[in-house]
Amino acid sequence: MVLSTFGANIKRARQAKGWTQAELAKRAQVQQGYLSELELGQKTNPSMALLERLAGALGMSVSRLMRK
Repeated sequence: MVLSTFGANIKRARQAKGWTQAELAKRAQVQQGYLSELELGQKTNPSMALLERLAGALGMSVSRLMRK
């Protein structure tokens, strides 16, 4: 996984919906600080469960979320 791309994909999808990090964090049931670190590429090993929650909240597949 290219983490900077992964983080950028999360951020781009979130912004396309007009959501703040707080809104996505609430919808995906993740702490906002952790979400911020994912978007910045500072966290490098998110669980599959977290990937599924983020993708689900954003209305996309995990594979699309992780696409380069």
